[in-house]
Amino acid sequence: MLRSESFDGIYLHRDQVDFRKSIDGLSAIVEQEMGLDVFGRHLFIFCDRRKKRLKVLYWDATGFAMWYKRLEKDRFAWPKGHDDEVILIDAKQFEWLLGGYDIWRMKPHKKVNYSRIS
Repeated sequence: MLRSESFDGIYLHRDQVDFRKSIDGLSAIVEQEMGLDVFGRHLFIFCDRRKKRLKVLYWDATGFAMWYKRLEKDRFAWPKGHDDEVILIDAKQFEWLLGGYDIWRMKPHKKVNYSRIS
């Protein structure tokens, strides 16, 4: 299990990303647009244009890894109106984001209960 506390920084990419991009495309965004070291001890978080999905990219000293999270009903609260291309958050805010909180207003998403996939 990945522990977000073991990373030196957790960075959100402000703009939405084309989710056809995978590790190579997202790594290029980290280096070229965000101006950060993709091989550092950092998590890089990207959101799709509909704000329903997140990708989390990191380097673990043996290769790249990527997480994917999809919300079934709500949307991720993504920062708007920030001048900075890169937004630094802490481990607790990252947990809240994955748990469905609007970390900018501290408002949770409604819980979703399903019993079947189809």
